Amino acid sequence: MSILIAYDGSPDARHAIEKTARPFPGASTVVLYARQPLESLAAHLEGHPALEDLRDLDARTLDASEQVAAEGAERARALGLKAEPRAASVPEETAAEAIVDVVEEIDASLIVLGSRGRRGLSTLLSARVMHSTGKWTQIIPSGPLAAARRNGRAGAGR
Repeated sequence: MSILIAYDGSPDARHAIEKTARPFPGASTVVLYARQPLESLAAHLEGHPALEDLRDLDARTLDASEQVAAEGAERARALGLKAEPRAASVPEETAAEAIVDVVEEIDASLIVLGSRGRRGLSTLLSARVMHSTGKWTQIIPSGPLAAARRNGRAGAGR
């Protein structure tokens, strides 16, 4: 079994790794951090002197992204998964599309996404990934969100 865990370094993402490691000890896992490069957000600056500063900042954020992915893979290995880090830089696509691309590349059997219980982008990302892969997708709510829902207070504690 091959697993892809979308990871952004948040407590919710760490919780998703913990919940995945328990039922799948020893599974081959890619811990993926998908990032939007800053340069792609500033295409309108072409020729502007500030663009070089932006490129330098983008290179440093790529390094930081790789560190986030490495931290997630290290956490996964400590919990018994055979994990490798991956940082995807997605200039022309969304994070959901990058996740789908890597899922297809590694032929993952399971996709794991953390959920913060918020509407908007995280919900859209989950739906896009789920409906674009044909793969099992597990959405793991954060510990506080799950507890709040068990107690009938959806969204409490956030």
